Amino acid sequence: MVATLTAVNVGMPKDVPWHGKTVHTGVYKQTVTGPRMVRRLNIDGDGQGDLGGHGGEQRAVLVYQLDSYRFWAKELRRDDLAPGQFGENFTVDGLPDEEVCIGDRYRIGDALFEVTQPRVTCYRVGLRMGEPRMAALLVAHHRPGFYLRVIEEGEVEAGQEIVKVSTGPEAMTVEEIDRVLYLPGHTREQVERALRIPALSPGWQSSMRTLLEQSDGERGASSGSAGLNTAATAPPPGWAGFRPLTVTRIQPESRSVFSLHLAAADGSALPAALPGQFLTVKVQPEGDVPPMIRSYSLSGEPGTGTYRISVKVEPHGTASNELRAHARVGDRLQAAAPRGTFCLAQGDNPVLLLSAGIGVTPVLAMLHALAREHSSREVWWLHGARDGTEHPFAQESRELIAALPNARSTIYYSRPAAADRLGVDYARASRLSAERILGLGLPTDADAYLCGPADFMAGVTAALVDSGLNSSRVHTEIFGAGPSLTPGIKGSSTAAAPHQPAGPPGTGPEVSFARSGLNVPWNDAQESLLELAEACDIPVQWSCRTGVCHTCELALMSGTVAYSPDPVEPPADGNILICCSKPTEGVVLDL
Repeated sequence: MVATLTAVNVGMPKDVPWHGKTVHTGVYKQTVTGPRMVRRLNIDGDGQGDLGGHGGEQRAVLVYQLDSYRFWAKELRRDDLAPGQFGENFTVDGLPDEEVCIGDRYRIGDALFEVTQPRVTCYRVGLRMGEPRMAALLVAHHRPGFYLRVIEEGEVEAGQEIVKVSTGPEAMTVEEIDRVLYLPGHTREQVERALRIPALSPGWQSSMRTLLEQSDGERGASSGSAGLNTAATAPPPGWAGFRPLTVTRIQPESRSVFSLHLAAADGSALPAALPGQFLTVKVQPEGDVPPMIRSYSLSGEPGTGTYRISVKVEPHGTASNELRAHARVGDRLQAAAPRGTFCLAQGDNPVLLLSAGIGVTPVLAMLHALAREHSSREVWWLHGARDGTEHPFAQESRELIAALPNARSTIYYSRPAAADRLGVDYARASRLSAERILGLGLPTDADAYLCGPADFMAGVTAALVDSGLNSSRVHTEIFGAGPSLTPGIKGSSTAAAPHQPAGPPGTGPEVSFARSGLNVPWNDAQESLLELAEACDIPVQWSCRTGVCHTCELALMSGTVAYSPDPVEPPADGNILICCSKPTEGVVLDL
């Protein structure tokens, strides 16, 4: 069968009302007649509203098939589907997803195109179709469509024949690679094949590399979700819910930081935590009031059968002040199992550990792990503090660095005190800043781990990339709520601080947002935990809103949820997808 271009569809982005918000989207396409010039980034008259998920050189033209239109007309019982309805630029007769391969090249009219990736699942196709489930249905029924890169610009017109010029290496179809990323059951061989296709877009290459990095014995070896969200790459938690841990020691570390050493209440060894993970605890104030739920990085040596968390006491930090004032040796703290994906990766390449203030805690655990292994890796320890009184673990970190054969350290004090010794306590009287990073000559093949204030991490990350590190090798940890990801939503970056939702309080199970420090009774007015978080102005990340893309996957510290609809692939053990779940009992979320 000869494939044919049956319609050319274009449309500029516009604002559309949706769920009380405004979406800026280019999903609304209209069919045009006559020849149209196809350029490197767009067809003349076309545009994309969200260049983070659509558009760009690798996603210049979206293709969808007439056969899929016929399928959806029957499946959805619709008789109103017209070309462009699925947001595609080219409606074609032929070129099914189960036959077209990544890297295939096609000539249409004067232009030459190359297949780069399947369509990215997104809520906006559901918005255009008036069918919220559409993103999930496209994946579940193996009809995603695909993107083209423009190799040679030129004019195209409906009615022209589509001529195949060459087949992509590995002959991996659009349908197959879509299954690898979004559905369970892929093999390592499939992932390796995908990575041998030069035409595969960089975003999908990154996802495939993440899948490949998962060992064969881990969930990621057969689960696509590990390539969609790093939360899916974490090992299963050591226990479900919260369990009591006994405080065995309380140790001051600086003027504002103290550590709690914790052991199992029954004396057994606690499950090993990965260097860089955190512990979530319930802080119970005196009186008949609900506990406060907070997360603190594990700062001690991993694998000892006990844990150490370190707490910075903030002037208005209710939980930190409560712990400092009332925690005693012998007390019991309810704790969830260690979590987090900010973890030291194995390898023999250099390691950069950079921190400011209390951000030292997770990277200190990494330094402990390297010292325990007698690692011969090149290690750089860079830390910034105000002065010696606000420099926790100073002696401890010096001893660990001295035990490593290829380690070096530079300490920065922004305002050294009179008692602080230049060349002994600190090396530079300045902040650890982006400007300082650029002059250090750091190894460009290193993995860098950063923790500290948001401005510090943003500036240092940019400096590391400018110094030659690949951005994929720069790993960051954020204390508190993370950044939001709300594709296409206008004004989403100006949200208020987290708060109780408007209207009467709910009567359902309590939902605790651990990072935001907010406890909210569930209200059936919300369709999902994601909607509840949005009603509280809690920063959230999502894309499909139907249980496909795993962008919203995060740790469930305790409790259980029910799904509606069921996700295309379940989340990792101990995680949930908040876009399509409701609590069936009280839950604690890492959000």
